[in-house]
Amino acid sequence: MSNKVRYESYDHLITRQANAENQFLTDFEKQTYTIDTPFVVHNPYLINPLCALVMFKTTQKVAPTVTVCGKRFERENLPHTFAADTVHKLPVLGLYEDFANQVTISLPDGTSKQITIQTGKLPEDVCRCLNVMTSADYLEDNFMFLTPAGKNLPTAYDYKGDIRWMLTENTMFDIKRAANGNILTGSSRFCRMPYNSTGLIELDMLGKIYKEYRLPGNYHHDHFEMEDGNLLVLTQDFTRDTVEDMCVLIDRNTGDILKTWDYKTFLPQDVAGSGSQDAHDWFHNNSVWYDKPTHSLTFSGRHQDAVVNIDFDSGRLNWIVGDPEGWPEEMVKKYFFTPVGDVKNFDWQYEQHAALITPEGDVMCFDNGQYRAKNKDNYIKNRDNFSRGVRFRIDTEKMEIEQVWQYGKERGQEFFSPYICNVEYYADGHYLIHSGGIGFKDGWADDGLGAFLDPKDPAVELRSVTVEEKDGVVLYELETQGNFYRAEKLPIYHDKDNVRFGAGQLLGQLDVTPEFDTVPDAQEVNEQPDAWHNVVIEEDEDRMVFHGRFERGTLAMICLEGDADSHHYFLNTSAVVHLAMCSGAFLEDDDRELKLNISKQGLKGKYQIKLIINDKKFDTGVSIFCP
Repeated sequence: MSNKVRYESYDHLITRQANAENQFLTDFEKQTYTIDTPFVVHNPYLINPLCALVMFKTTQKVAPTVTVCGKRFERENLPHTFAADTVHKLPVLGLYEDFANQVTISLPDGTSKQITIQTGKLPEDVCRCLNVMTSADYLEDNFMFLTPAGKNLPTAYDYKGDIRWMLTENTMFDIKRAANGNILTGSSRFCRMPYNSTGLIELDMLGKIYKEYRLPGNYHHDHFEMEDGNLLVLTQDFTRDTVEDMCVLIDRNTGDILKTWDYKTFLPQDVAGSGSQDAHDWFHNNSVWYDKPTHSLTFSGRHQDAVVNIDFDSGRLNWIVGDPEGWPEEMVKKYFFTPVGDVKNFDWQYEQHAALITPEGDVMCFDNGQYRAKNKDNYIKNRDNFSRGVRFRIDTEKMEIEQVWQYGKERGQEFFSPYICNVEYYADGHYLIHSGGIGFKDGWADDGLGAFLDPKDPAVELRSVTVEEKDGVVLYELETQGNFYRAEKLPIYHDKDNVRFGAGQLLGQLDVTPEFDTVPDAQEVNEQPDAWHNVVIEEDEDRMVFHGRFERGTLAMICLEGDADSHHYFLNTSAVVHLAMCSGAFLEDDDRELKLNISKQGLKGKYQIKLIINDKKFDTGVSIFCP
């Protein structure tokens, strides 16, 4: 049988990182390293090319300081002092790319050592800074972290727009710093189209993954760390016919699901849809926020143009911020607000993202403004539209709402993003506004989402613009190539940034992949499918991912045939239209290419993988083992 199917087996990144860590720790113990002869590991955890780990020992307990020297002058130096110890294993973060970085290690007694860490070039298609306006005094030791909305990568920029941090794994959706100093973001592991990943990961700035929280309904869009460390995570239930309409609370230590909120219990699914709504993705939840004073959860539903708030314990609906047109009258009277104040300049938000509650109890979000109407007859073309950050003051006793701040309307189409984006609240009057989904074609804001535009087309421009405003004055603006999901300003170091050694953990579990009951009659042939189908089978520790190309309407099925049982999975080769695409990471250039994740959950033993294409059953020559 000729080999036309490609099989690739991978250890999970957690396993690969543990192996790398064991190796460099073993090497470190082979001889005595001092501050004069430190042990240096560049990119120790394999996915951050702009970092290193420096290790050495001292006879007494001391607190070393590591300083990454700036390219131009001393004000650009990036110092960090670590906790006192005799064995020092120090993360070196914020290296410049393609540069002989000068790094100084100093001790409190005045002893110091300068070392050189040479970095290489970043990938050619990395998204570069186009313009930046700020100062080192304003940004201080912070970088602007941008998370990808396509096949770009998580990237952080300094005050000059230089890339100082990047992951070579396409971890998706928001990056948020946890109380322990690590960051929380989405796994890069594909699970379901259009952009569902296996779960949430906790990692440090070196790129070391400490935990992956797998979920049966996967992870999408957003998460929130509670005071006790447990995590609110957006998900769904794939056993039903709707998506992006559930939130779960997971145990930080075990990954177990502690509580579930189902939006169908407090919202109708067939009213007041946005211009992008369909029955499958009726709510499209893109953010979650916990407000301690009111013990409530706030969700942003892009496909209902609605920011909704519910009681944490009961799940009872408290209020809805949004255009009331199209909602049932009894809901409008009970849950919606009436605009007050400067109503001539008041605008409702449409297809919004990243809703939050300020300490004062106000509601903020990024108002994408897509369509900017509930009635199709009043839809606005993107070139005539605007996006903005907005802050609403709400009175839940009088059910009144006042628009107290906005930024972006005055910039028109140049700041317009039909999807993704976020706002951040720093203090009263001090905000971040990230318009990350700007897409132009032939000089005009295109009516399609940036994820569907071809960046190789010379007529297409994809941009991301991030602004910080304080008391009405813009103090920071960054423009980059590409679309980025969200922006977060973070210091590269944290007080708890000494790396913790030991293998990471895979917690929680994936679901049992749904099977297809009816297996078509097909002639079994002792050959592999034609090379045109471009079949690739990837296997790792808890799943396999099947890749293949099929003409539309082809009957296709994956068959796992074992000694004791068999399992069959239907491949949908019909055209699929996505009305929302908050991350195009898993999109293929050829829309005939498809992929299917098959979890090992519920499987046991060895299986031969066969593929039905129309009336033939092909042997791929690949087998997988499920312990």
